[in-house]
Amino acid sequence: MVLEIPLFPCYVFVRTVLLPANRIAVLCVSGVIAFVGMRGRGTPIPDRQIEDLRSVISHRLAADPYPFLNVGQRVRVRGGCLEGVEGILIAKDGDRRLVVSVNAIEKSIAISLAGYDVEPA
Repeated sequence: MVLEIPLFPCYVFVRTVLLPANRIAVLCVSGVIAFVGMRGRGTPIPDRQIEDLRSVISHRLAADPYPFLNVGQRVRVRGGCLEGVEGILIAKDGDRRLVVSVNAIEKSIAISLAGYDVEPA
């Protein structure tokens, strides 16, 4: 059984010139509450990010929601032999890595996260 749900519930993407009349037209659509961004003005999303999403959708690849992670954020490994290990997420040469530290001696190691899932700690 295949269950189809919105990719990002509660969000609708629009391509528009943000003139007052266009803003009002979008905000008058049933269910629309506001534009996302500073003071509700809307935040442009890079075309590349939209095209990447369209590519995944058009190829009908299975996609699941995943927590948004920022470089520098503390994360925890989910699954595998590193289950539960916590550290700081970094990126080096396009590779996501986990920095595990021993604060008392101010020493750290960095490991590749290739093949591991992580979640916010």
